[in-house]
Amino acid sequence: MMATYMPTTLLLALIMIGCTSNTPKSDQDDGIVTPESLGISSQAIRDFIEAAETERPNDLHSFQLRRHGKIVAQGWWDPYDVDTPHMLYSLSKSFASTAIGIAQSEGLLTINDRVISFFPPETPPNPSENLKAMRIRDLLKMNTGHEQEPRSAREHPDGWVTGFLSAEIPHKPGTHFVYNSMATFMLSAIIQKVTGQRLRDYLGPRLFEPLDISEPTWDQNQDGIDYGGWGLYLRTEDIGKFGQLYLQKGKWEGKQLISEAWINEATSFQTSNGSDPDSDWEQGYGYQFWMCRHGLYRGDGAFGQFCIIMPEEDVVLAITAATRDMQAIMNLAWEYLLPSFRKAPLEANDRAYQNLLEKTTRLRLTPKKGPETSPTAAQISGAEYRMDENDWGLSTLSFDLTENEPSLILSNSNGHYTLPLGFGTYKKGIFEFPVAGKRTVATSAAWTKDDTLDMLMYLPETPHGYNLKVSFDNEKIRIDRVLNVNFGDNRQEAITGTMLATE
Repeated sequence: MMATYMPTTLLLALIMIGCTSNTPKSDQDDGIVTPESLGISSQAIRDFIEAAETERPNDLHSFQLRRHGKIVAQGWWDPYDVDTPHMLYSLSKSFASTAIGIAQSEGLLTINDRVISFFPPETPPNPSENLKAMRIRDLLKMNTGHEQEPRSAREHPDGWVTGFLSAEIPHKPGTHFVYNSMATFMLSAIIQKVTGQRLRDYLGPRLFEPLDISEPTWDQNQDGIDYGGWGLYLRTEDIGKFGQLYLQKGKWEGKQLISEAWINEATSFQTSNGSDPDSDWEQGYGYQFWMCRHGLYRGDGAFGQFCIIMPEEDVVLAITAATRDMQAIMNLAWEYLLPSFRKAPLEANDRAYQNLLEKTTRLRLTPKKGPETSPTAAQISGAEYRMDENDWGLSTLSFDLTENEPSLILSNSNGHYTLPLGFGTYKKGIFEFPVAGKRTVATSAAWTKDDTLDMLMYLPETPHGYNLKVSFDNEKIRIDRVLNVNFGDNRQEAITGTMLATE
């Protein structure tokens, strides 16, 4: 799997960091119709969902299936919901590529422009021939000539652009594929250079507003440049609309937002990235889009953020997830959904359709199961613990385990925060982490031993969630933490503390 890189400090901050209805605000306005009327079996969609829950339990966070411009089916696994934007990771790249296509159509650049032409001050003295030869087209195709992604560019004292341009380039640009998130960052930097606007703001009136994508956020580096290759947060329906725009060759409500020529070029085979016929990672690469088997293409991001376009079937499949095996998720779509599409409407099947609706409105990640209390609960409820130094920035911690409003109370340099504890369900609260700022936190808890409270802690704006084991030993507390998905080790350093004496 090709996973984009994120700076360690920011990733840690984000991953350290309820329930709304799974029904969209306005089914009628969104054009939701029965699957059968669009040539798809409701049972096939339900089979896809159930296979995902069985084979990849708790991996999927949401999906939306569109055909012929209509929403066929969609769902969110509680505590994820319809309204909360989800971190896209490298699916952001497809949006950065789109900005380049729009900028080219506006005459601001061409993809044959040399990269260093935009950055005279940042270009090193006596640039190598390979650096001088690198073009925007090479950034788009991940053919920059680097042997590996120049991640160390983020540590350059003069900024990321200077760091990228200073990295060694052993191969002639255009001849060597290396997945390279920093190349996409350079696309963002170029957009900012030629427009005077950050990438997100440039795309605002040209893409986000026409698609009614409200208040998108895109993380930036210390120089105020959007990451480009990652850092964008959107709702599932926004991903679906973006895919629909590409399926419609750049036209939206009668207006050509992106040129059809760009769509065709960006989503076609531009460079080889392998030769395994059974891998959706080795079917070729376009301009920040992956070619797939079965004549499909996609944008994707680490841990299962997908915008899959099926041109022959006139279908878009949007998915958000937290999976260690992105290929497995695609395989399920190819096995259960792809064969189910028919050109003509199917005979109505009200029973199958109602079963699908029942399934999609009751989706949820499995909460913690077990007793809601233990003998220890009464002993530690209300006690305050002084926490040892830790990467969550916690200074104190306490539990309120009364029957009505069980909660976890945390404090750090930003203030005090109360997180409701769900037993057999999820409940949401807010906590402000030292670097990432305020984040929604959804928790579910159960006592697995008399002295051990197990918790699930999901961050619904991200793919990430923690399995926490909170152990009590007299006046000591220990919190063991395991992430669901991570670029490195899933097991994190334990957080410990000591109960403060009471008067």
